[in-house]
Amino acid sequence: MTGMIAAFLAGALFAIGLGIGGMTQPAKVIGFLDVAGRWDPSLAFVMMGAVVVYGALFRLVRRRARPLLSAAFSVPMRRPVDRRLVLGAGLFGMGWGLAGYCPGPGIVSLATGTTAVVAVMTAMLAGMSIADFVASTWMATATTRSSAPLTAEERTT
Repeated sequence: MTGMIAAFLAGALFAIGLGIGGMTQPAKVIGFLDVAGRWDPSLAFVMMGAVVVYGALFRLVRRRARPLLSAAFSVPMRRPVDRRLVLGAGLFGMGWGLAGYCPGPGIVSLATGTTAVVAVMTAMLAGMSIADFVASTWMATATTRSSAPLTAEERTT
């Protein structure tokens, strides 16, 4: 239960930070991404602040033998940059640039209940579902074409 409360408080703090930082305002996000037009660099300061806080706290937390609310740290392993990652990042960037929302600020903005936010988040969820379906279908097709199991490298491409 303590972990659930901590996760809720971390999420609430993140949501407040997104709101204060302007990340829930699509016009501000699009202004930040429009480097060739009327560029608004203010979100760069928000991001730099987040990177500084993360960097400092990550070093402090990693000095601990174990996390406060878990038996062990769970740090993702480094993976190579592959086609799937590049395509996903490109699609993410295009969606962010067109709509002005990425998942975190979109979820926070759902609290407004505006039709535009609901439409963007519905489209985002549909896109994620389609991507998941295509990836799983592709993996099933790749597996049935070969009787040998896929290697780790084949699964990530």
